[in-house]
Amino acid sequence: MGGSSGIRRSPVRRRRCNQENGLAVPFFKWAGGKNQLIPDFEERFPVELRNGHLDRYVEPFIGGGAVFLYVVQHFPIKESIICDINEELILTYQVIKQDVDPLISLLSGYQEEYDGLDDSGRTSFFYRMRDEMNGERKGFDFSGYGTAWVKRAAQLLFLNRTCFNGLFRVNSKGAFNVPFGRYKNPRIVHPSNLLKVSSLLSHTTILLGDFSISREYINDQTFVYIDPPYRPLSKTSKFTSYSRDGFSEDDQVRLSRFFSELDTTGAKVMLSNSDPKNEDPDDHFFDDLYREFRMERVLAKRMINSVGDKRGEINEIIVMNYHVQNL
Repeated sequence: MGGSSGIRRSPVRRRRCNQENGLAVPFFKWAGGKNQLIPDFEERFPVELRNGHLDRYVEPFIGGGAVFLYVVQHFPIKESIICDINEELILTYQVIKQDVDPLISLLSGYQEEYDGLDDSGRTSFFYRMRDEMNGERKGFDFSGYGTAWVKRAAQLLFLNRTCFNGLFRVNSKGAFNVPFGRYKNPRIVHPSNLLKVSSLLSHTTILLGDFSISREYINDQTFVYIDPPYRPLSKTSKFTSYSRDGFSEDDQVRLSRFFSELDTTGAKVMLSNSDPKNEDPDDHFFDDLYREFRMERVLAKRMINSVGDKRGEINEIIVMNYHVQNL
């Protein structure tokens, strides 16, 4: 398939990705979340997704789940498979699927306690929670579901809602290391949304592991969306640690081979990533990796730079193994 790298600005947004019509939305605050890009993605979704010829959805890097939640609520998907290598993240998805009511109960208790504290008390509460969760990690069993999973998911969601910038970041030992966020009135629990997400997950297979383990679920009836940890925009960009193992340039190359393998199955595959040309117009890393496929560039807002004046519109790439049909 011939490549294309033209930059397209998104037209008038036809659908908003908030809680329109009571739909489920992401329960994590997630740096690099895809809500803002969903209209751009939707323009480029395969027509077979709309007409019901693709009834299975696979996302090998689930992250905050914005695209997953959008697709399964707007298109005739019968079966979904989501995957991630981050144990804490997959644990939380499993708990929402299997034990959403006790999770809501714990989060509601955290919300009540937190709301009753002054600024100093809130800071102490946050760091106690973070220390406790990190301290229990070494001996925690991520392989066998149990009641301890509910408490851990509640702790993680509390930290996500109250930490700086709503980041999810771990160090080389897997410990959550984002500092306190000092939000005035953070919403720690949203019961109705968690219940909606739980209902959607009831028809979803949740996998823990490398993206490659999703391969066995992918065939010619499948739409695959791939959203890996982004390649840093520059040599000084360090925010890549959503898992303790990171995601190297070699992993990006390995992922491109996976993309090519999926193409041979007949599946429709879409991938997004940062555009290195934002920093270096001569950086052809992704253009070379995906030269056999269709590539487009779209505008997005950079949200995770700690320097405020460096946040702004940048290009991101979208790679597809199919032609886009205008509707």
